[in-house]
Amino acid sequence: MPTSPARRRTTRLAVAATGLVAVAAMSAVSLPAAQASNSKAEKDATAQSAAKHGKHGHTVDLQVLAINDFHGALEPPTGSGGRVTHQHPDGSTEAIDAGGVEYLATALRKARAGKARSVTVAAGDMVGATPMLSGLFHDEPTIEALNKVGMDVVGVGNHEFDEGAKELLRKQRGGCHPEDGCYADDRRFMGANFPILAANVVHEKTKKPLLAPYTVKNLKGVKVGFIGVTLEDTPGIVSGEGIKGLKFLDEADTINKYTKELKRKGVNAVVALIHEGGYPSSQAYNHNCDADGAGLSGPIVDIARRTDAGVDALVTGHTHQAYVCTVPDPKGNDRLVTSGASNGRLFTELTMSYDRRTKDIVRTSVRGVNKVVHRQQPKARDLTKLIGYWDKLAGPVANRPIGWIAEDIGQDRTIPESPLGDLVADSQLAYARTLDPKTELALMNPGGLRTDLVYKASGDEGDGVVTYGEAFEVQPFSNTVNLADLTGAQLLQILREQVSGPNEGAPKVLQVSAGFTYTLDLTRSGADRVVADSVRVNGEPLDLGRTYRVAMNSFLAGGGDGFPTFAQGTNPVVGGLDRDALEAYLTGNSSAANPLKAPAADRITVIR
Repeated sequence: MPTSPARRRTTRLAVAATGLVAVAAMSAVSLPAAQASNSKAEKDATAQSAAKHGKHGHTVDLQVLAINDFHGALEPPTGSGGRVTHQHPDGSTEAIDAGGVEYLATALRKARAGKARSVTVAAGDMVGATPMLSGLFHDEPTIEALNKVGMDVVGVGNHEFDEGAKELLRKQRGGCHPEDGCYADDRRFMGANFPILAANVVHEKTKKPLLAPYTVKNLKGVKVGFIGVTLEDTPGIVSGEGIKGLKFLDEADTINKYTKELKRKGVNAVVALIHEGGYPSSQAYNHNCDADGAGLSGPIVDIARRTDAGVDALVTGHTHQAYVCTVPDPKGNDRLVTSGASNGRLFTELTMSYDRRTKDIVRTSVRGVNKVVHRQQPKARDLTKLIGYWDKLAGPVANRPIGWIAEDIGQDRTIPESPLGDLVADSQLAYARTLDPKTELALMNPGGLRTDLVYKASGDEGDGVVTYGEAFEVQPFSNTVNLADLTGAQLLQILREQVSGPNEGAPKVLQVSAGFTYTLDLTRSGADRVVADSVRVNGEPLDLGRTYRVAMNSFLAGGGDGFPTFAQGTNPVVGGLDRDALEAYLTGNSSAANPLKAPAADRITVIR
């Protein structure tokens, strides 16, 4: 039975500074023998008895190394996205710098050393929302880096669709970009050496998957099946234009279908790669998820409970959390569900025994641990060389100054409105008026802002200088600035959609351009949180019957993030890239002598 829409709408890109890769962390979780699957309990008991008496001939060891939500973090990520929290035995914590593909490659290679049967996998969002070093080149650098790292299998995530399904297929198959071409005359993009799995992404007309639904890895005579799915609600968080004609199916139902197909082909050992996740009770990557009784919450719990007991482990992602937890399968028996945070700060090591007689994994043998990708280990030279190649190509573009700021202009996730959000909305309004002078306001989704504009120099450009590379990382999605006509009634409905329907549990407050104001009363519930008679457009009360010319990015124009009313706009116009609008605004409104100050973020009055 498909999961209700309410369940999957509760989770979006919650980015938390949690645990990631190879520094030690012994929060390994194994499954108690008493909870072995009923259908496999006798087989497992036999395998355990044989191991106890030294009879290991029919079992072999397997290793699965997993990452998720890498987001093209080739260079060591900064800020909270480049640290993990380590919990000491006395309960105290410390932050550890982690990540960077040069260190990730070294860590994975060390982990594989001496392992006869090892496979490296990922649970989505390897590309998309990436730093400029990768994003400027349509993430070709990340695909090439993953090839060198030794990636074997990747399950698709929502961000793999940021540039549309056709571009995803190019990343799999290779070839020059249809618009930008190849980036060097002597170098052709060859695509991913590994399969990108998309079992629950199907063509509406043919019902066939966009990409392979699963793959079977033959590890020296041991066959293990991997099934990859993304969250069913992907259409709600990516641009609709790029996924036209595709349908996203229920995660558990899809995995169950292909688990049965694999079994018919004689493949009983199955691991699911699911780009949907949950939330542990602690932000420490080495916290024992099951010890405090709180376990795991979030959408993945329901998916795990409905996923066929024939699946031996679930590697998950999307929420950027770090956990190794157990969740009961449909037969009530515990099964590991893991996630390794984001940005390549962690990798998850899963170890298990494979029974040659049953051709299956011994469930009670499955163990998991998140390990930190620390930066004290040597860098992988081949990855350093790769980064250097792309960095040289990107340098002239990335280091170009485009504006000046007098202070940090960022986001405070604890308040609905942010200075950075106001700045971006203002830039889109200014650009939109070059297309249509009658444009009156702009609205921007906060999830489209990925980092802050920081006053302190990141290189040798000088304090307060904003480079193109820094602006790129604020808005890496390549959305366009669009125009549409919306009535006052539709505008009010859009404001209400911020705090009702799919967004009621986790409000998404749009960032607003100068001249658009209203009151948000958080003491109320649902749509009533928007005080209808407080809405003003350039000082005038919102007229429900009047038509307004509104600017928004292409993601919102397609109804993304739970705002279907945007898609009802009429007289649409598609403009240029949103980050180009930001560049033009910074260049036109700042100088070294007169740097731009942070907006006051006082356009939305919040009552708590």
